Amino acid sequence: MPPPPTMKKIRRWQRTLILALLSLSVVAPLIFVSHRLNFLTPDGRRDFLDDLSSFAYKPDPLKLSAIEQESAEELEEPKQVVYKENDFGVAISNNSERTNDSEDSLTDGSRSNLLEVNVSEVDHHERQVEEAQQKGLSLTDGDKRNLNETVMHNLDISTNSQSTRSENIEVGDKQSDRKATRRHQNSRSQYRKVTNHKVEEIKDQIVRARAYLSFAPPGSNSHLVKELKLRIKDMERVAGEATYDSDLPRRMYSVNLCDMNCEKKIELFFNLKTSEVHSALQKMRHMEASLSKANRAFPDCSSMASKLHAMNHNVEEQLRSQQRQATYLVHLAARTTPKGLHCLSMRLTADYFALGPEQRKFPNENKFNDPKLYHYAVFSDNVLASAVVVNSTVSAAKEEEKIVFHVVTNSLYFPAISMWFLLNPPGSATVHIQNMDNFKWLSKYSTSKKYDSNDPRYTSELNYLRFYLPEIFPALHKIVLFDHDVVVQQDLSGLWNANMEGKVIGAVQTCEESESSFRRMNMLINFSDPFIAKRFDVNACTWAFGMNLFDLQQWRRHNLTAVYHKYLQMGSKRPLFNTGSLPLGWLTFYNKTMVLDRRWQVLGLGSDSAVDGNEIEQSAVIHYDGVRKPWLDIAMRRYKNYWTKFVNFDCPLLQRCNLQA
Repeated sequence: MPPPPTMKKIRRWQRTLILALLSLSVVAPLIFVSHRLNFLTPDGRRDFLDDLSSFAYKPDPLKLSAIEQESAEELEEPKQVVYKENDFGVAISNNSERTNDSEDSLTDGSRSNLLEVNVSEVDHHERQVEEAQQKGLSLTDGDKRNLNETVMHNLDISTNSQSTRSENIEVGDKQSDRKATRRHQNSRSQYRKVTNHKVEEIKDQIVRARAYLSFAPPGSNSHLVKELKLRIKDMERVAGEATYDSDLPRRMYSVNLCDMNCEKKIELFFNLKTSEVHSALQKMRHMEASLSKANRAFPDCSSMASKLHAMNHNVEEQLRSQQRQATYLVHLAARTTPKGLHCLSMRLTADYFALGPEQRKFPNENKFNDPKLYHYAVFSDNVLASAVVVNSTVSAAKEEEKIVFHVVTNSLYFPAISMWFLLNPPGSATVHIQNMDNFKWLSKYSTSKKYDSNDPRYTSELNYLRFYLPEIFPALHKIVLFDHDVVVQQDLSGLWNANMEGKVIGAVQTCEESESSFRRMNMLINFSDPFIAKRFDVNACTWAFGMNLFDLQQWRRHNLTAVYHKYLQMGSKRPLFNTGSLPLGWLTFYNKTMVLDRRWQVLGLGSDSAVDGNEIEQSAVIHYDGVRKPWLDIAMRRYKNYWTKFVNFDCPLLQRCNLQA
């Protein structure tokens, strides 16, 4: 039975009334509070931030129980800055520009998308929101959502700041207004400049404080003494191992935003708390106030100057002593065979003597004396060093089957080096291992000379075998001699086509004063001796060993081995030259040197940390001349990879001897 018409009307009116009340409950709050949501609009939000920027803020000063508190005149609190939306990702303020306290932290490591969020700014923003809520500006869910979107926008701006900067530079170069672009780039380069002014100022403050402490009577425990000791300890903790201002502790957090979703980023923004530790700038101001008190207590400037002079003298003496000790230790490390290399030589020697006579022979013996092939030589007692020279030369060669490598060593290392190349043949190239103790003709030459050095680089007979090349290789016409601390990066076949114009040796010059490898004749040769001064020009251009091309036919024609022996004997009777083979080479091959282009060899990888990387990449041969050889622990890490890439450290022999890259 259908309901009567009266009941239908009643239900219709009930539904209408309910819908009207629901509509009123939704619309009425919007009407009453709409004037309070103006700050969420762009103009209203800007006015809201402007109002908040006028709020005064002054944190409580740090309580020091050990000393009395400085007055407000002696120590000022840093000015607070309210950052707007477009300033959120930049950690620069007017106050930091005046004090140089804020330095560039955007180094190459910033590519990992790390955002440094200033916690004091975050807390300041929190306080603004809390004060706004106390004034009656309550936030609805929609308001919070809008505010969160704004925060997310700011965080995205900060996260993508690196890519945006580079894009802006490219666009700026294409714009017509080039002045504005240059001004923008200059301001960025000034911001990115790394300085150490604050670090040096902190160290100076510590020195001054210690000088004032020395004026106090022994055993004094006055208030000023306690204060200075506390300040010194505080500043040493701040400075630590800092070298640049950017190394000083900051009230910053490093946050990785890559793996954070929206909610985590918003939670991070509202929950970071300010550190309770004062900034380095504040501690410097505390120290300066204490130094002012000490200056008033000890006003005698002459006493202060004398004390500082004495302290400076003591520090200089300590520095010179440590430098001498460091130099001694470096040279000691250079003269010492690493444990791993010694282990490798012993294992290879044992394996070599386990072989039969036929197994010890190398293939292609018919190529050893063929003058039509490319002959290279290296004199070494280092297994890995000679292996790198051979491997790098063969790997860079275009016709490796034409290469014959002669490795000359002594009887102690002959088995180890022979075994290494038997186990690791260099492709289709030929290797010839020779023992200098088998050179019977060497005994007729008097090579004995007393050297005032314990460095094997100067006393090893292998280093002086270079002056007997025609006797070692009587059937050859030309040969390239390597030191065992070189790496070959390019094909060297072009050397064999060089016209030597009657010269004996081809070498790279070292007479450019702007280069770290610069040498003058009088640096290693005694021109105060009349014999030397009469026959040699002190301004003659010098050259380097390492990679040299020798015309053995011209050598024999000029009988230069006898010339070498003449100077060697003269040098044993009076001081004509420094210890080493280089000055003897300058004298022996004087006016008989062909200059090679600098691109054939770059020097200094064992002594100079500032060798141009482009020169290294373009050079055919790189030379680790100096004490910091690439197989030593004291090698320069910047250049070591050029050498280690030619060593297979996965070899079981190397692993058993704990040899690593």
